[in-house]
Parts: sequence; structure tokens; C-alpha cells
Amino acid sequence: MKGRIFSGMRPTGRLHIGHLSVLENWVKLQDEYECVFGIVDWHALTTAFDNPEEVRKNIKEMLLDWLSAGIDPNKSIIMVQSHVKQHAELHLLLSMITPLSWLERVPTYKDQIQQLGKQGKDISTYGFLGYPLLMAADILVYKADTVPVGEDQLPHLEFTREIARRFNYFYQKEVFPEPQAILSKIPLLPGIDKRKMSKSYDNYIAMASDLAEIQAKVRLMVTDPNRIKKNDPGNPEVCVVHTYHQIYNPTEVEDIGETCKKGSIGCVACKKILAEKLANYLSPIMERRNYYSERPELLDEILEEGSKKAQVLTEKTLEEVRDVMGV
Repeated sequence: MKGRIFSGMRPTGRLHIGHLSVLENWVKLQDEYECVFGIVDWHALTTAFDNPEEVRKNIKEMLLDWLSAGIDPNKSIIMVQSHVKQHAELHLLLSMITPLSWLERVPTYKDQIQQLGKQGKDISTYGFLGYPLLMAADILVYKADTVPVGEDQLPHLEFTREIARRFNYFYQKEVFPEPQAILSKIPLLPGIDKRKMSKSYDNYIAMASDLAEIQAKVRLMVTDPNRIKKNDPGNPEVCVVHTYHQIYNPTEVEDIGETCKKGSIGCVACKKILAEKLANYLSPIMERRNYYSERPELLDEILEEGSKKAQVLTEKTLEEVRDVMGV
């Protein structure tokens, strides 16, 4: 019997290639597990409550990116969080047994309040405080036993296990499994300016980029600052272009690195090779995106069907929860 996975992303706009390795991991997992992938729009509202139209628009953009990366609605359930009200009901019921101190100690809580506060955004709200519990509800409502996470997300998953243990102990019934982590070893892809890739820095390459867009972004990539002339020996270890070659051009990266060290290849030529390799890599993704973009009715069908399947699974869980809680 296959295990069950739940994972989700906030709809914050079109995804960049830094997200692609996560999606490629999801594509592999859907052949090994029963997968539920959620577009978690309520989570997006915890920080974008003042811009709901943007959140709504981004749902379809995220779905397009997922489908273009290879997420298959015939293999996995693709749903929108707000379309499956059982998420909210379980969140409410679990809040009755969740100590306030557990929420306040979540590592990202104070960090994000300070970080977004510096940007002039006040998120000292009940919704933001409670988002780790909503995240736990997202996982537990499907009785997911496995969650793919990066190391930075492990505290959130441990919080989910603590909630599951507390509920099962209180009501003396093993309603929820304690979900285990699949640690995703995702290569860290820097932005074109060597900082963390982020839309707020405008240093990203969108997954849905054509050759002209890729070439324009690659031309802006940071290279060895000590290399002044074309024939100067370069240091690939400090060059963003070389980092991208390692991921998107693994068969040639060693030779390119050596010719760079010898000053036998200039940065312009090196960037041109990378742009072509990256465009080839993203080409099938663009083809799938174009296919679905031309069929908006199919996107609606996928989300509607996914939500129906999700409601069936989650309602079974809620019936059990309501019974043991006497509501």
C-alpha cells in the first residue's frame, strides 16, 4: 500500500527556476506515493491579506507552473486550499487543544515579523500566529504519513507531529499518524546577482522564460570581479555562471571551468553557451505551459476535480475528528 504525501506552495506569482528542483522532486514522488499537492491560498493571505486579488490571480499561474513542470492530475490530487473547507474546520478544532506557547516558539514567527516589519508590513495578526497550526491541519486532514521538506522546514513538521500526538493522547484514539520527513536535497541556486534568488530582488529567471528572456538574464549574471580582460585567467568558484553550468550543463562544466582558468574562453562566450543550455532545459516546460495556457477550461476542470477528490478524503477525517470531540 502506498504512503500518502501532502505538500503545498503559496500562490505568490509565477515560479522561478529556483523552485524547479522542488517540483521535479514532486514529479518523482507521484509515482511512489499517493500525492496531494495544495495551492495554499489561505497561507498567502496571512501576509498578503491586503492584496487578495493578486492571490486569486496567482492560483492559475501556479497551477500552470506545476503542470508545466510535470505534475500530473491523473496521478496526483491538485487542489486549492480554500476550495476544501475541511482544512479550516480541522484548523479550528485543533486550535482548541493547541497551547499558545507552542505557536509563539515556532522559529520563523518572530523572524518573519521583524523581517516584514522592516518592509513596513504589520503581520502581528491572529492569522499569522496560527499559520503553523493551519499548516499542520493541511497535512493531518489527509492523514499524510510523509512530507517532503527541506531542513529549514523540519521545525514545522515536528510541530505537526506534536499536534498529532497531543490529539491522539487527549481522545485516546489513534486518529492521526505522525508524518515523517523526506529530506529533499535541493541544490541552492543563487540569483543572477549571487544573492538569494527572489522576485523582490528581481534577480530570478522565471520557469516560463523564452530564449530572449533567458539571454537577457544570463547577460546580467555576476562573474569573477577580478577578471578584467577577455584573456585574463578566471576563477570559476566565484562565478554565478559556473554555478549554473554545474546544474544545467554538467557534461561540459569541467572543460569550461578549465578553459576559464586558462583565460581561453571569455565571459560573453561562456554566458552564450549557458543561455542555450538553459533554454534547451526549459523548452519542454514551456511547451507544456503553452498547451495548458491555451486551454483555460482544462485548468478549471483540474482544480474542480482535485477539490472534489480532496473533499472526499478530508471529510472522512473530519467525521472521525467530530466523533471523538463530540461535535
